[in-house]
Amino acid sequence: MCGICGKLSYGEVKVDEALLRKMCRSLAYRGPNDEGVYVSSSAKSQDPNLQVGLGHTRLSIIDLSDAGHQPMCNEDGTIWLVYNGEIYNFKEIRAELRTKGHRFRSNTDSEVIIHLYEEEGIDCLKRLNGMFAFCIWDERLQKLWLCRDRLGIKPLVYYWDGQDLIFSSEIKGILCDHDVVKEIDWTALDLYLTFNYIPAPKTIFKNIKKLEAGHYLLAEGKSVVTRKYWDISTDVTHLQNRPKKSCERIDFYKERLYGLMENAVQKRLISDVQLGAFLSGGVDSSIIVGLMARNSERPVKTFSIGYKDMPLFDETRYSREVARFNKTEHYEFKLDYKDILDSLPAVLDTLDEPFADSSAVPTYVVSRETKRHVTVALAGDGADELFAGYRMYQGEYLAKYYSVLPDILKKKMIEPFINFLPDSRDSNYTEYVRRFKKFARGMSGSLAERFYSWQEIFPSDTRQKLIKRHLRDKISFQEGQGIISQKLKEFAGDNINRMLYVEVKNSLPGDMLTKVDLMSMRNSLEVRVPFLDHEVVEFAFEMEGNVKLKGLKRKYILMETFKDILPPMLHNRPKWGFEMPIGAWLRNELKFLIDDFLSRDFINKQGFFEYEVIDCLIKKHLCKKMDTSWHLWNLIVFQHWYKRHFL
Repeated sequence: MCGICGKLSYGEVKVDEALLRKMCRSLAYRGPNDEGVYVSSSAKSQDPNLQVGLGHTRLSIIDLSDAGHQPMCNEDGTIWLVYNGEIYNFKEIRAELRTKGHRFRSNTDSEVIIHLYEEEGIDCLKRLNGMFAFCIWDERLQKLWLCRDRLGIKPLVYYWDGQDLIFSSEIKGILCDHDVVKEIDWTALDLYLTFNYIPAPKTIFKNIKKLEAGHYLLAEGKSVVTRKYWDISTDVTHLQNRPKKSCERIDFYKERLYGLMENAVQKRLISDVQLGAFLSGGVDSSIIVGLMARNSERPVKTFSIGYKDMPLFDETRYSREVARFNKTEHYEFKLDYKDILDSLPAVLDTLDEPFADSSAVPTYVVSRETKRHVTVALAGDGADELFAGYRMYQGEYLAKYYSVLPDILKKKMIEPFINFLPDSRDSNYTEYVRRFKKFARGMSGSLAERFYSWQEIFPSDTRQKLIKRHLRDKISFQEGQGIISQKLKEFAGDNINRMLYVEVKNSLPGDMLTKVDLMSMRNSLEVRVPFLDHEVVEFAFEMEGNVKLKGLKRKYILMETFKDILPPMLHNRPKWGFEMPIGAWLRNELKFLIDDFLSRDFINKQGFFEYEVIDCLIKKHLCKKMDTSWHLWNLIVFQHWYKRHFL
């Protein structure tokens, strides 16, 4: 893993090496082992005003020698690369390229990309199995390519003003250039309040964009365009020979899925440094650990966190059982509010734009502790988005039954009674009330409307009341629903798979993978995600939705496939999620965050939000009438970000 950055300029001002060094320093934690820059010579350029500079910080994983130094070039210095990621099939490609006459100076996967590009051009992307974000500068063609992996595991952002193209692994690298003006995109703010994150291609800054997953960017002759090179196909004609009988088809799916996943794990065990695994105690990470244990010569190192005095959020008894079952070398860390408080500055300072998934904090802590023992960790991310692991899929199954109830029963009795009850995440009872309220809110309308309602953090009417009147005209408040509706239309399949497609395209790269990348790389730890091997992903979408959600049973095919490598304790355990007890802590130990960032003075001086709306959310939460902790945390994170960047 690494940090990459660079600048392409068509202007008269030359690319400054000092700027590239500054950009590299801002990304130093992503690559603490080495730093390098390259600035092209204008004498070689067909345009005397065109110049390119590349920067790289290296976390050494494959070939730890100086031969892996970047920026890296081909033999005659006409193709230059900066690269962040891991290509898991690089050895096979390298052997093939050698038969075609290519010579290698290192054992890195980076050099394989250069020679594969020489051989196949930008179509080389389709050959790469892995996670990556890289830039290729082709001196001969005077073209610059920015490329991001199929699922968006590795980040890449860019700025383009018609004259200068600046790119980086993180926004902070781009902001090192003082010519980049920081201006808030108000539609992006609305998307953040909607989803807790800002979906690609937008960022919170007007002129900075995320390169979308499965896309590349081409800069050529003062023209910058982005193109999609991969998507999930709905063409299953090649599966016409699969078994027709349900039981035989399930066996077919199980055999194929097991083989693909085992292969994905095996490929991700390639490393020249020590590796281990995150083990939450959930099914997904436990499957990864089980497959690792069966394909490792030594005991797997596993790492888990739990919460002191918060049994509802603590899953360590499950992770301990998985560790015992697989005879791993297990490490466990128990957190309380003081641990969270100590970690908050590092977590919030890492965020270049608002990002309110509170599980970023425990992810940071487990990454920090894991890094003390290994440099690479495998994780179970992606399984929920492929195999219907979230509760909203149960909601979609129940929707057809709830919708046939008489309106008078729903609107006059059930929903008023449920809405009257207090909800919170502090107990099982109040958590079930909270879930039913959210379920009922999404029960009217189309699939797109239901799905959108279940994903909203602040409902549309609340967002409109929350944002100051002078800003409302700049926001449509329909952008989030439009994204959901458009993505649902892009995939032709059953409702469950259409919803999963949206998750893979939106929340997976926007939320889950962003969280893991930022928090792990902040600790110079590489995280690999076998479930997101693109061959696994493509096969998952060849399965019908009803083998993923069987009745109310989520991830049915996943459990059936890997039941034998999971301890019995996990076979029917409920999913909780990798969360922290933010609701309880905001009422007590972390209440000072409300006082500091959501005070009347701060809100009114800033001029973005209506304080009365925020005050109502605070009062409801403190008196335990309603759990508004996600709303409050969302606003706290935004305020901290705003204060750091604009005050």
